[in-house]
Amino acid sequence: MNKEVENEMEDELRPEYDFAQMASGVRGKYVERYRTKTNLVLLDPDIAQAFPNDEAVNEALRLLIQVAQRQQSNTTT
Repeated sequence: MNKEVENEMEDELRPEYDFAQMASGVRGKYVERYRTKTNLVLLDPDIAQAFPNDEAVNEALRLLIQVAQRQQSNTTT
């Protein structure tokens, strides 16, 4: 069975893949660039149920910002 798996993998790989060149790869080479351009937030399961996608989260947060700004302007005047 082990031979079958090895043969399947050999059949799936394209001949132009040269893994000998990949041996000198650097782990985490782009991690800092990734972190600066990515803003991921983990929602708790109960919160995630209320928001089916990122658009719903953004819409709710924008509405919350508007309410907070209105509240702030009402208390300062």
